[in-house]
Parts: sequence; structure tokens; C-alpha cells
Amino acid sequence: MSIRAAILGDGQMALVMADALAQRGIDVRMWGPIAPDAQELGRTRRSHRLPGFVLPSPVKVTTDEGEALQGAQFVISAIPTQYLRSAWQRVRHHAPARACVVSVSKGIEIGTEMRPTQIIADVLGGGPALVALSGPCIATELARRLPASLVAASDRAKCAEDVQGLLRVPWLRVYRHDDVVGVEVAGATKNIIALAAGMIDGLDAGANAKSALLARGLAEIARLGLAMGARLDTFFGVAGVGDLATSCFSPEGRNRSCGERLGRGERLDSILASMSSVVEGVPTTKSVVELARTHRVDMPITAAVHAILFEGLSPRDAIRELMGRELKAESIR
Repeated sequence: MSIRAAILGDGQMALVMADALAQRGIDVRMWGPIAPDAQELGRTRRSHRLPGFVLPSPVKVTTDEGEALQGAQFVISAIPTQYLRSAWQRVRHHAPARACVVSVSKGIEIGTEMRPTQIIADVLGGGPALVALSGPCIATELARRLPASLVAASDRAKCAEDVQGLLRVPWLRVYRHDDVVGVEVAGATKNIIALAAGMIDGLDAGANAKSALLARGLAEIARLGLAMGARLDTFFGVAGVGDLATSCFSPEGRNRSCGERLGRGERLDSILASMSSVVEGVPTTKSVVELARTHRVDMPITAAVHAILFEGLSPRDAIRELMGRELKAESIR
């Protein structure tokens, strides 16, 4: 039986997922929520969001929700988290009830503090099996088909296994997992630490500072995840420390790059206006501060990033305050 997959979104991750699926010979239909962008992509097979990438010719690009989703056994949801709810509200009546929905979004929704799979489930009111696909996946590297590992997390083991097979191409290795909470919390919060890592780069604060940031950033990510019901080991796997390291060190990561420009003294609004893709860590910082408050979790780095982004604190003063905190024993919990 032939396999049909729908991709919601036409950003970086949508494009590289389409490339992998097309490599498998799968019937791929990509839906773009912004009609002019989708029409341009369909005509030129190129996108300003991923320079140099050419969308494989078999991939059909459409602005028609019904055409994209009709008969799809898999739906790849590649919409930025803050736009996820409105996009799914547009397509919900066309969503196949028995499809496996795979979310590659990384973030926490402002206001509801929901994870991506929670948002989709909330809009659909149940129905399709949901999978969170995450891990160290800089899209510009995937576009060049460089090797990468991901994690497919779901409470339905069969669906996670199916996603492993769906994306079995030479440059991708997909592990399966059942800790959806941990995988999604890790994917969202690592962007906040990546912003901070970029600030350290922008300030030329050194490798020692950056390594300490990763270690202590991972500690507060894990603390939040445990408070939300995740398992500790998730944060020491591909979706946790793996994704965190890539996001903090890759020169092509959007969040790290945004942080670096902040460290050099640029204004946040001008940085965001100049970037062609969403910097998920910025809105997610607001949501995670609220989650930390709700779950009574100490997240000093996240609080410092929030103060830099929204309260006028300078990155240099934030480092000074973090270094001056009360001395204590090292602990993850």
C-alpha cells in the first residue's frame, strides 16, 4: 500500500522533512498557511527560509487544506508553536481521524503554557495518535543531508515505531521513546539556554562560561521536567543534552544567533525583524517563567534571560548577578 503524508507548514523543518519523505518515495503534500509564500515555493521549489535548498519535484505544495490532508496516514505538523493553535483550527475539519500526527514544533504556548502535542489534542478534541519528534536537528544541516539522530516520543508505541520507519533515510536515525512530556519540555527549554549561550558568545565571555551555562542550564531544564512528570533520563539523551549542545554551539542555530547579537548590544526588536524564521526561544521564555512559577521550580538562568529580553537587564549585568548568587552544593534537583 502506498503511503501518503501531509506536511503542515513551509518553514525550515517542513522543507527538510519533505526532502526525507520524498527520498522514501512517499506521496507528500505540503500545506502553506500563507498563500503567497506557498505559491512561490510551489512555483520555484525554493524558499528564502532555507537558502540553497531545492524542494524535490514530487512534493506537491498547496494552499488547500482538504487537498493536503485527504487520505494522509501521517501528518507532519511543522508550524511554530505560537501559531500552532490557529493553524490547526483552520485544518481541523480535514484531519484524518486515524492519521499519526507528528509534531516537530519546539516551544510552549503563551497563555495556556501547553506543549505542542497538547495544543493539537486540545484543538482536535482527541482522535489521531500524537508523536513528538525532537532532537538535535539544525535544518540547514539536514538540508545538506548531514547525519543526525532524533527521538519519536508517543504514548502509542506502534505510532512511534511507524515514524521510525517513515523517516528511515541514510542521514537520519530515529529512536523511539514514551516520555512525551520530557521530550517536549527539553525541546522547548533548550532554546532559552541557547539564547543565553549566544549572549556569552556575543560578550566573548569564554568557553568556561559557556560550558558552565550548559551544565547548569540542563539542571534547571531537568528540574522543570521532573516537576511536570517527565523522567530524568530523558534529559540526558538525544532530545535533552543532545539537542541542547547543538543549539548552543551551532553557528546556524537561530536562538544562539539571536542571543549573540543581543550580547553585542543590538535591540531585540531589530534582531527579530531581520530574521526570516521564528526565534522560538523568545516567546517560550515568557511561558517557561510562568511554568516555573506554577510548579515552584528555581530556574535562575531562564529568569535572567527573561529579564534581558523583556525587562531591560543587560547581558553583562545578568552574568554578574548569576555569578554572585549564594554559594551552594551542586545538584540537579
